[in-house]
Amino acid sequence: MTGQQLSYAYAVVRSPGAETQAQLAALRGVAGAPVTLVGSGALAAAVSEVPAEEFSESALKSRLEDLDWLESTARAHHLVIETLAARITVLPLRLATVYLDGSRVEQMLSERQEAFAELLDRFDAHLEWGVKVYAEIPPASEPATPSAAPGSAAGPAPGRAYLRTRRQHRQAHEDTRRAAEEAVRRTEERARGLAVERARHRPQQGTLADARGENLANDAYLVPRHLAAEFRERMLHAADDLPGVRVEVTGPWAPYSFATPAEGARQR
Repeated sequence: MTGQQLSYAYAVVRSPGAETQAQLAALRGVAGAPVTLVGSGALAAAVSEVPAEEFSESALKSRLEDLDWLESTARAHHLVIETLAARITVLPLRLATVYLDGSRVEQMLSERQEAFAELLDRFDAHLEWGVKVYAEIPPASEPATPSAAPGSAAGPAPGRAYLRTRRQHRQAHEDTRRAAEEAVRRTEERARGLAVERARHRPQQGTLADARGENLANDAYLVPRHLAAEFRERMLHAADDLPGVRVEVTGPWAPYSFATPAEGARQR
């Protein structure tokens, strides 16, 4: 397989003008490869030629478990998509969408012209915004155990203080979580009339989680470009009067969460 090249696809677009093509010519994508366009009909796919020993189906099974490789590949993948999205409407493809060659990319575009065109029409003049709601639970603090004076009757006090602190922390946790749930309800309500679609993602946990709080909502919204500033402002102030709650707004992004083609990590 040494020397064999595969076609790595980033996104589908309408056939772009010369200015966008010139910008792509100076861009480097995954594996430091140049980015070109493969066209079919009114559509084109942004692609790079990548080494098969790194991007074949069998190689990807192990590569996708390498966090350093995954991070650098994802960064390059998103750079290409965001560069395109700054100029034209894009339909992002999943990370590690790989085809055997350019002719397979053309075939894919030809077979799915109508579906892709409908998605691009839907995404015209729309942006994706991410909204996360966090409950910032304070860490439990255990009271220091005082030394009881000889012969004093203060023995049980440290135990009572410990239980009292535990109860206070549990109550604070419950109060903050209820406040965060209220913030989630508010973000959903404030999005109505502004966002045209919402995608729910699993709240982040483990290595992806923010150490400063518990993630209760991890949503994406598709918002018309002309309403983006109002949407962002509404979301940022959804928890202004809710102590211990943080609303994080990210974007704008290409519409990753609303692109439905089931491509990725498989040679075609």
